[in-house]
Amino acid sequence: MKQILIVLLFITVFSAQAQKKSKDETPKVYAIDTTKVITLDKTIKTLYDVISGEKGKKRNWGQFKFLFHKDAKLIPSGKGKEGYYRVRYMSPDDYVKSSGSWLVENGFFEKEINREVSIFGNIAHVFSTYEAFMSESDESPFMRGINSIQLLHDGKRWWIINIYWTQETEDNPIPEVYLPKN
Repeated sequence: MKQILIVLLFITVFSAQAQKKSKDETPKVYAIDTTKVITLDKTIKTLYDVISGEKGKKRNWGQFKFLFHKDAKLIPSGKGKEGYYRVRYMSPDDYVKSSGSWLVENGFFEKEINREVSIFGNIAHVFSTYEAFMSESDESPFMRGINSIQLLHDGKRWWIINIYWTQETEDNPIPEVYLPKN
């Protein structure tokens, strides 16, 4: 009987310490603004806003993930060493794990400079041309490219289904039709 009491005491103390530790290690939860997915424009603007920030600024990854449908993919493409274009498929969680700390450690601003939208019923396709900067005060981008964004409107809100993108290169310049009109 004495041994059972000791075991129960041990379990109780261990359980309380584990709960305290897990509460102390819980990351800060950021507020999610549900109004930022009501219109197509707000959804795209929020996408750019949540990944952008100065060096050291934490991103609101909760808001980022809220933009995406549960089966959404982020698909970067680019030339591999062998000279062929390749793609990589990521969930929003995969993107945060692979790029989240880099964005905070280095600073990153992605700014939309042109948008071409096609909508049919509840689906939309957005060709969004972007420029990327390390700081909002940078005068010249270090990179440009196009995000091909597919979205679904479920009757209440817009969901990002996929973002498929590629960067501009010397042998793959952005066509004039996807650059800002003067």
